[in-house]
Amino acid sequence: MKVVKAEYAGACYGVQRALDLAYRAAQEGEPTCTLGPLIHNPQVVAQLREAGVGAVDSVEDIPGGTMVVRSHGVVPEVIERARERGLRIVDATCPHVARAQKAAAHMARKGRFVVVVGEAGHPEVEGICAHARAAACRAQDASGEECAVAAVVDADQLPASVLRPGARVGVVVQTTQSREVFERVVSALEERGVDVEVKDTVCTATRQRQDAAAALAGNVDAFVVIGGRNSSNTTRLHEICKALCARSYHIESADELDSAWFDGCETVGVTAGASTPEDQIATVIARLERL
Repeated sequence: MKVVKAEYAGACYGVQRALDLAYRAAQEGEPTCTLGPLIHNPQVVAQLREAGVGAVDSVEDIPGGTMVVRSHGVVPEVIERARERGLRIVDATCPHVARAQKAAAHMARKGRFVVVVGEAGHPEVEGICAHARAAACRAQDASGEECAVAAVVDADQLPASVLRPGARVGVVVQTTQSREVFERVVSALEERGVDVEVKDTVCTATRQRQDAAAALAGNVDAFVVIGGRNSSNTTRLHEICKALCARSYHIESADELDSAWFDGCETVGVTAGASTPEDQIATVIARLERL
C-alpha cells in the first residue's frame, strides 16, 4: 500500500514556538506550569509533564515560578492575576492569535460590534472576545459591563442586532477556522447593508494544510488524519477529508490504526493537525507502510 503525505501537514510555527519556550523555561530550574494544555495534543502534553512542565486549570493552582501562556492565548484578567501573584510569565501565544486579539480590540475601541467567527468556548475564541470586551469597556470608561461581542460558527448564528442596515460591525476569525465559513459570515453582513470592517485572521498555515489535504483526499483510497481529538484544526481537517474520501479516519497515535480500515486499498493519504509534531507523523507513516 502506497502512503502519501500531504504537502503541508503537522506542527506549525506557532506550536513549535510554544514548545520551544516551554522547554526552555523548564530548563531554567524554576517550577513551570502551563495554564491548560499548551497545545491540543495529549501525547505532547504528557512529554512536557515528563520534562517538568505541568498543566493546571487556574492561576491559583500554580505554586510559584513560571506560568507559560499557551499558544491559544488567554483572557487579559489571567495575566493580571498572574502578575499579582508574582509569577514569571512566558507568553507563548501564537503570533497569529495575538494579531486576532489586537484586531478585535482595535475594532471594539472604535465602537463596533465585534463578531468573532469561531467556536464559542474554545480558548482562543474566549481570549479574542475578552480582549475586545476589555478594549470596549476602557474606551467607554465602563467597568465590567458586557460589551457587544459575539462568537458565531456560521452566518445563521449572527445576532439580529448586527443585521440592521447601517449597523457598525467588525469581523475577525479564529485562526484555525475554515475560510469558507468566514466568507459566508462576511457575505451575509454585506448583503444586509451593514457597515462592516473585516480583518482576515485565518492563519496561512491552517489554510495550507486544509488545501493540501483536500487536494490529496480526492486521489487516494483511504485517508488518515493525525492529531488530538480536542484540536479544532485537526477535527476540521478530518471533516474536509471525510467529505472527499469516505474512508477517512482521525487518530491520535499509530496504536489506533486498524488494518481492516485499509482492505483493498492501494493508496492512503496522511495529514496532521497543526499541533502534531513530525515524529508522531513519521511513526504513523511507518506503521501504515508495514500493513
